[in-house]
Amino acid sequence: MRSSKEHILKALLFINLWLQAFDGAATYMGVTIGYGEGNPLVAATFGHIGVGPALCLAKAVACMGLLFIWHYRTRSTLAGPALAGTAITYLLASFAPWSVAFASL
Repeated sequence: MRSSKEHILKALLFINLWLQAFDGAATYMGVTIGYGEGNPLVAATFGHIGVGPALCLAKAVACMGLLFIWHYRTRSTLAGPALAGTAITYLLASFAPWSVAFASL
């Protein structure tokens, strides 16, 4: 039987993956209606490979990072704080601003 810590880490992983999907979709919709991209590295790739491919690439890299943390969860006590910190950051820096922006349309 899995421990409660394992269940919490799994929940944090899924929350983070959902937030990545939300951020990619919201950013795509936002950029296509005139909002800017907050990440200058991602924004710089828009002109080279297009908005959709650039966002897919950025989200794939982010998800790989999350899966990397998940893979090493049993070897490091930092997996939980890393997943929690990432979720909080995306809630504050992506989910909340995009929700406010779309609510005002």
